[in-house]
Amino acid sequence: MKTFNAAQLTKVARRFQINGTIVGVSSFGSGHINDTFRVDTDHAVGDTYLLQRVNHHIFNDVAALMRNMEVVTKHLKDKYRAMGEDPQRRVLTLVRDNAGNSYCQDELGNFWRMFILLADTRSFDIVESAQQAREGGRAFGQFQGLLADLDARLIADVLPNFHHIGKRLERLDQAILRDVAGRLHEVPDELDFVDARRGRMHAIQDKGQAGRLPLRITHNDTKFNNVLLDGNNQFQCVIDLDTVMPGYVACDFGDAIRTIINRAAEDEPVLDRIQLNIPLFEAYADGYLEQARHFITEDEVESLLDGVFLLPYMQTVRFLTDYLEGDHYYKIHHDRHNLQRTRAQRRLVEELEKHETQLRMVLHQAAERHRSV
Repeated sequence: MKTFNAAQLTKVARRFQINGTIVGVSSFGSGHINDTFRVDTDHAVGDTYLLQRVNHHIFNDVAALMRNMEVVTKHLKDKYRAMGEDPQRRVLTLVRDNAGNSYCQDELGNFWRMFILLADTRSFDIVESAQQAREGGRAFGQFQGLLADLDARLIADVLPNFHHIGKRLERLDQAILRDVAGRLHEVPDELDFVDARRGRMHAIQDKGQAGRLPLRITHNDTKFNNVLLDGNNQFQCVIDLDTVMPGYVACDFGDAIRTIINRAAEDEPVLDRIQLNIPLFEAYADGYLEQARHFITEDEVESLLDGVFLLPYMQTVRFLTDYLEGDHYYKIHHDRHNLQRTRAQRRLVEELEKHETQLRMVLHQAAERHRSV
């Protein structure tokens, strides 16, 4: 994380249309990419905001990213308003800067935006109950459903080929050839693991190219901590909309399962702790298909298990690539952090493979249950 002191952050926060006087700024959240800060004020109703520095080295077209966010949040708010729900509680609200823009740029070239912090909500890095898992599934199923009629041509592809496994493997192959960090000798087992599964992991891309899977507007970063729950563990809001782009629903499903089914963290150093929580998988699948049944096709339902295997595999490839390239994409807490993440995601794929028959049956039963509703 780039270091900013309180005075710098307060100066930036004052560029936005906030209520009251700023009384405190503090680091917030656990995201890998952007830097996020909580901004507290003395306003009578206790307004609190999130100030965020957008990582423009990764999102190099910030203007397009913010246009996406404005289009998506407006569409979602219109939908919730039509449903008789409070859109301010269900959708992120951007705070305009003093010039009326959705973001600003400081004198050092950093890009900043601000949101209203939704009160009385929580996010979790690790799912704690089947109810939470089901709500996560309902959240992302509803999110996809509400965006199903939004013209995809309005959404810029801010990270081209983000979930294209062929491109990810090409990047890894380039990193292997260059070995710029001198780490290739450390990862022969990881490379063997990746190579042994290359063919299978193209299933979603192949089905999409064959016209069997429609491109939809998807979230593309469906970690469970991107769902805010209220005090009753009911989903309230889907957050972190930077990666909302055209994509396949199976990738959203698989990325969510990657973070929900694992009993340990995604960077767990003790690999034996990485075990599957099948009841949480069942709960998420049930919640997701409850909402998605209104728009999802049979081919898409069949592709969901492909996503379950692809996304942790893809994360293995991405963490390994970053490790070989010298750790310039993901934030790290020690020199071998990306290797630790690689090995944890590899173990998760191996555990999923051991339980493939059971997972397929769970998905089949959930689909049948909601098909008959």
